[in-house]
Order: sequence, then C-alpha cells, then structure tokens
Amino acid sequence: MSDFYSDSKHLRILRLYTRLIEGNVINKAEEAERYGINERSVQRDIDDLRLFFEEEAADGGELRTIVYDRKLNGYRLDTESVNILSNSEVLAVCKIILESRAFCRDELEPIIRKLLRCCVPRDNYKRVESLISNELYHYIPPRHNQRFVDKLWDLGVAVDEHRLLTVSYLRAQEDEPVSRVLEPVGIMFSEFYFYLCAFIQDKPKEFPALYRIDRIQGYTVSGKHFSRPYKDRFEEGEFRKRIQFMYGGELHRVEFDFQGDSIEAVLDRLPTAKIIREENGVYTVRAEAYGKGVDMWLRSQGEWVRNVKKTI
Repeated sequence: MSDFYSDSKHLRILRLYTRLIEGNVINKAEEAERYGINERSVQRDIDDLRLFFEEEAADGGELRTIVYDRKLNGYRLDTESVNILSNSEVLAVCKIILESRAFCRDELEPIIRKLLRCCVPRDNYKRVESLISNELYHYIPPRHNQRFVDKLWDLGVAVDEHRLLTVSYLRAQEDEPVSRVLEPVGIMFSEFYFYLCAFIQDKPKEFPALYRIDRIQGYTVSGKHFSRPYKDRFEEGEFRKRIQFMYGGELHRVEFDFQGDSIEAVLDRLPTAKIIREENGVYTVRAEAYGKGVDMWLRSQGEWVRNVKKTI
C-alpha cells in the first residue's frame, strides 16, 4: 500500500504542477474529492510544490510563488513574479515582429512559435495563434531573404567586448564586396533592416558609419580590443533620436513650418523636435538630425511642410 500511495502522491503533485503552470486555480475541496483524500493531504501537496519552486529559484531558476486568491477561492501561481511574457505582451510582440518584415521565414516562424509557448493557459495559445495566423500566412520576407540571427549575436558580442571586426561588405549597386577593419559600437534596427554602427579604424569621425547586417558577407572577430574616450562614447538612444532612414552624416539643426492633420505624428517621427510657436494651425518646429534622411522625410510631407531652414 505504501508504494501505491507514494506513486499516487507523485502523480497527484505532477498534475497539480502542470495545472498551476497552465494558469489554473487549485481548490482544495475539489482536489480532495477528485483524489479521494482529505484537504490536509492536498495542502501538503501544495506545500511540497511551494518548497520545490523556492529551491528552483535558489538555483537560479525563475521565481514562482503559489498564492491563495480569495476572489477565486483557490491557489494559483503568481504570474506577476514569473519571468515570462503575459498573453497580451506575446500578442503585441508577435504583431511588431510580423510588421517589421525583418526576418526570412525560416527564422521568423521559430521565433513566433517560441513566443506563443509563453501563453497560459494553453487555450490562449490557440487564441493568439488565430489572431496572427493571417499575417503569418501572407508574410513577405525582405528581398535579401537571408538568415542572420546568429550573425547578429556575434556582432553584438563584439560591440559589448569592444573587439575589432574585419568585415567583407557588399555596398548597394556594387558587385564586389569591400574589406573594412571596424570598431563596432552599436546595433540598431530601422525600416526593415538591422544595422551595425561602427567607426572605420584609424579614420576619426564624429559619428559612426552604418552597415546593413544582411550585406555583411563575412566577418572575423579579432582578439584585439579598441577603446574610445568616455566623453566620445556612442549612445544608441541619442543617435536614434537624430537619424532618419538610417542615413548618416553631419548633425544639423532643421527648422520648418508644418500645417497638416497631426503635429503629434511629426513629434513622434522626430524625437528631438520642439514646437517653437503655433499660429492659426501652423506649427513652427525645430529639430536636430544627422545626414540627409531628414530631407527625404520633409519632402515626403509635400505641401504640409514649408519654409525649411537647415544649419550645421
């Protein structure tokens, strides 16, 4: 009888564990009736699982806590402290990834599947899958259609460890790649593509050159390190505020009048933009931007933008 009881207890705990992970609520009275035991035995099972989760967290695992929810009249796993995405976050991230059109299908689909596995309970997996299925079916990958996620990580490590990179890079409209020794300082994403931000070695500049990662044909991460003065460090967040369409160049100040449907859209497109004045629905806006990308955006606004002034 003791072996049978032991096996039954282990099976019971495994089932409780699975149901908690899936987001179900455990009611002691219902569990006692289900297994033909008393509520004290169910409580011991829950206490055993609590201890297991605590030991798992102590070993560097995720922090999971079983809590009693009075409104639900039962025990549940505290998802607020669990290191996974919520269902709404999974849906949002999947939508953003699909809209970005950054990945070939061979890399996109495994990423989406892994994200969907974060959904609990399991019924919500199907719900989120249904909400993105049409976009996934009609997904059009970028023209380069290359796998590059592993390359992205290698380049990211080189950035983090300040290691020199030798790259073979195929520029637009050219048939043969060029070789460059680079000091990589950041990775950014914009308009369908990932970019490596890097300074060419021994060619001092105030701003880095931008290399589309899918156009890097080959690369070697050197054992040699480079250093830049702290005052000259590259700050991706600040650079992001001042660049449009990933066109590098000198930093300019631009001022213009805007008369369109949404000044909010202008302020979102140009994060450094400030409204200098407003009169009769015409906004005078001032912003900082690198290179000619801002010129391209201003021209795309047609008659909504007038009186453009640009200074270095």
